[in-house]
Amino acid sequence: MQTPETTSRARERVPSAPQTTTSQTFDEALTGFVSDLKHFKADITAQLNTQDTKMTMLSTKMTAARPMLEGARQDAPHQKAFDAYIRSGDDDGLRGLDIEGKSLNTSVAGDGGYLVDPVTSATIKSALSSTASIRSIASVVNVDATSYDVLVDHGDMGSGWASETAALTETGTPAIERVSIPLYELSALPKASQRLLDDSAFDIEGWLAGKIADKFARAEAAAFVSGDGVDKPMGFLSHPTVENDSYAWGNIGHIITEEAGGLGDPDKLVELVYTLGAEYRANATFVMNSKTAGEIRKVKDSEGRFLWSDGLAAGEPALLLGYPVLIAEDMPDVAIDSYAIAFGDFNAGYTVAERPDLRVLRDPFSAKPNVLFYATKRVGGDVTDFAAIKLLKFAAL
Repeated sequence: MQTPETTSRARERVPSAPQTTTSQTFDEALTGFVSDLKHFKADITAQLNTQDTKMTMLSTKMTAARPMLEGARQDAPHQKAFDAYIRSGDDDGLRGLDIEGKSLNTSVAGDGGYLVDPVTSATIKSALSSTASIRSIASVVNVDATSYDVLVDHGDMGSGWASETAALTETGTPAIERVSIPLYELSALPKASQRLLDDSAFDIEGWLAGKIADKFARAEAAAFVSGDGVDKPMGFLSHPTVENDSYAWGNIGHIITEEAGGLGDPDKLVELVYTLGAEYRANATFVMNSKTAGEIRKVKDSEGRFLWSDGLAAGEPALLLGYPVLIAEDMPDVAIDSYAIAFGDFNAGYTVAERPDLRVLRDPFSAKPNVLFYATKRVGGDVTDFAAIKLLKFAAL
């Protein structure tokens, strides 16, 4: 029998353990995940910083070991020496300069002449090649002598059919012609004030290269077309010309338009093309000045189609009868008895010979307060294959 005390205790309610809700469990898990993520991020950041430090050290070592790129030439010895010479006439840097020479020689010449640094020389050569001059389509060679000789085989070797018993007869031997191209001195004389040269922000190389390239380009272009060979290259228009039916080596063949000072029949352009030998036509170019080009581009065939077509892309030359056109302003205008249009393979027909060095002498005395820069270049040119060039003469019969 239970006592009242026992019964009373049995009736008392025993408290249960506190229960964890679902929301509390999620919050605790999320807090733990975020904490782990922060630790992971800190570890990754530390590893990346360590790797970046190692890569920076490695890059510094490699940069110090390898030669400087052409674009990063602020501390180039040749540029410092050249700028010092141009600005103040200090030639100590040039005299002691020892630079590896590849396509351009940058050493001090034995006669005391100073050579433009490689970058300026390359800029000038690039400007000369890109101008509208015969140079851009001719054969250009570098020589270290006072002249350049070209051996040309302009004959044909004889041959014949032989039988088993018939005696062989002697056949003809091809003729070898020697063409000698003397090198002449081309000069320019730009000037600048000493105050301008003292300005450290002024681009000495760019200014000097532009002035020299402009003067040389105009002088060369005129000489390659009509130079008389006296202290200048021999132009292809200065050689004797004959009607193509009477062509002989040493002359340049031409056909006539049969109209004095005019084109007359447009078919004369087609005749000019096929006057040139087949071995030259594949690489042939029309040469004329802008005024002549303005007249020729109006010409149409019998069906009303223009013979002239502009280049399909920027920088491409215009085409006349499918052949490129070089606009050379030193070609003569259309006039009576003028040779206003040339057609030929100038790479085979005309050779430009030049020395690779370009000299610059500084003269601070002759034009005070200006400083003169006497730039010289040795260059020559002449026809080396007379059969590769034909002319159109605007003349009557």
